[in-house]
Amino acid sequence: MTDQPPFLEIRNVSMKFGLLTAVEDVSFKVEKGTITGFIGSDGAGKSTLLRMIAGMIHPTSGEIIVEGESAARIRRRLKRVIGYMPQRFGLYEDLTVDENINFFLDIFGIFGKERKARKERFLGFSNLLPFSHRLAGKLSGGMKQKLGLACVLVHQPRLLILDEPTNGVDPVSRGEFWDILFQMKEQGMTLLVSTAYLDEGEKCDDLVLMHRSRLLAQGSPRDITGDFTSLEEALIDRISREDKELRHDGFKF
Repeated sequence: MTDQPPFLEIRNVSMKFGLLTAVEDVSFKVEKGTITGFIGSDGAGKSTLLRMIAGMIHPTSGEIIVEGESAARIRRRLKRVIGYMPQRFGLYEDLTVDENINFFLDIFGIFGKERKARKERFLGFSNLLPFSHRLAGKLSGGMKQKLGLACVLVHQPRLLILDEPTNGVDPVSRGEFWDILFQMKEQGMTLLVSTAYLDEGEKCDDLVLMHRSRLLAQGSPRDITGDFTSLEEALIDRISREDKELRHDGFKF
């Protein structure tokens, strides 16, 4: 047993936009070097929660702890710790693959031999080196996602946050994308990944199940599946029971 704190801790975090509660009193922990998947219904608050962890927006209440320190107190340093890839990543489609990754290397001030090494590394394992002179707008959907990931990784973050990175990508490209994520995990990186694909959820070490702004369950895919024959059946049952309880309590939706 170790007394080392978790890599990431979410403490009673809520986010409100006017009268709308997007995330309500969510708490969980993430251990270093693991992949945590975020699953659940559409509009459950997954993207909002990931944006808060990434430092893009600030919680209405609660606290986010990264490597034992309050994210609010280390806001500037977080940019070096975290890599964040939103659902619509901002690639420049009129620039080549090489020009896109150079832009991100410039942002993080990476030059000289290290610049060349990182470019070759991240375009290399993404299988994009042969396409370095192709316009990003001419890439397939899967290749665009891999280029986006390579750009996010150039500053070698310790925490990688991906919001539905394979949405709409073909199955082969999804598999290749996850191969890259497993490589990052093996190198000690901590990953948070929201996904609409439950087969991807089963690849994660831990799952966070959200519905209607709240956390319903956290645990390994096996723990959440329980006695059901599949993760999908367990998810549908848990969400259905939650909705019945809310109707019984007088909530209308």
